[in-house]
Amino acid sequence: MTMSIENRLQQLNIVLPDASDPAAKYVNYVYLNGLLFVSGKGPSGHPRGKLGLDYTTEQGYQFARLAGIEVLAVLKNALGSLDKVKRAVKIQGFVNATADYEEHHKVLNGYSDLLIDVFGEKGKHARSVLGAVSVRDNLPIIVDSIFEVEMDNDGNGVEQ
Repeated sequence: MTMSIENRLQQLNIVLPDASDPAAKYVNYVYLNGLLFVSGKGPSGHPRGKLGLDYTTEQGYQFARLAGIEVLAVLKNALGSLDKVKRAVKIQGFVNATADYEEHHKVLNGYSDLLIDVFGEKGKHARSVLGAVSVRDNLPIIVDSIFEVEMDNDGNGVEQ
């Protein structure tokens, strides 16, 4: 028998916050044909600044992990249970960085590692990462994600 994701979170000492509200005129997620598209989320605490100027790569890694925890909170809110996640499909990171910064991929590893820690093999995903001259609220990173999710017997997978 496999461990529930809730038990796995406890084992990892991860406490999910309430899902944060969207920062503008959009929704936290859209569900379509078994896929849940999660809007961009930044790290909790709303740190401000750029990688390569205000923050190190190691700090960026932690920010990406915190942004991932925000995504997990949205998933739990949408699905009722993280056990309904069949797999992570794609993540995209936008790293607020200086023009000469080159370790964007190492920053986004914070989120990738979180997904694999939480979901195991189901957490492996495709991804892309981009350096950004600016992002909303001057956050150091924003991540957006796509997950394949289970549908219940009524053909629904997401709480409305």
